[in-house]
Amino acid sequence: MITRKVFLIIGSFTLALSVLSCTINIGGPDYPTPFIPISTEAVGDLQSSLETAVAAGIVSGQITLTLTEPQLTSYLYYKLQAQSQPLITNPQVYLQDNQLQVYGTASKGDFQATARIILSAGVDEQGQLKIGLTSADFGPLPVPNGLMEIITATIQEAYTGALGPVATGFRLQSIVIADGTMTIVGQTK
Repeated sequence: MITRKVFLIIGSFTLALSVLSCTINIGGPDYPTPFIPISTEAVGDLQSSLETAVAAGIVSGQITLTLTEPQLTSYLYYKLQAQSQPLITNPQVYLQDNQLQVYGTASKGDFQATARIILSAGVDEQGQLKIGLTSADFGPLPVPNGLMEIITATIQEAYTGALGPVATGFRLQSIVIADGTMTIVGQTK
């Protein structure tokens, strides 16, 4: 009888400790399917596409760049990996219905939730990239303060960093997002 009570107490204590030591997933929106693979090859393809588009733009004066979901997902994954405290982990970027739909795992202490951030991308009157936060869903976790500023800064940095020296002499004409691709068209000034 005493052995049974000791066994129950030790078992309950062990179960409580194991629950406390684990990260608890508290929900949020489901990741869409299919899952987009992450690879260094996709990042290399992104860089090659960019270099090809810029080289063609120097000759013709027009730059057309088409980006894919695997390229943007992989780029974002490695960009977030370099941060000490990323906003999200396990990113997935879907390009549908003129929107960038970014999914990831947000953490707060021992709690995790799936996050969905939906952005619109366009061109302002000066031919510059214009990013708009359409919605953010972090499940039951509060949406982080300054989310729009963080996202805008990250995308702006990626945009200007990717175009490098031609970014200052480049004027966007259009951005079209549909069926898993984002096509950016612009011209050199």
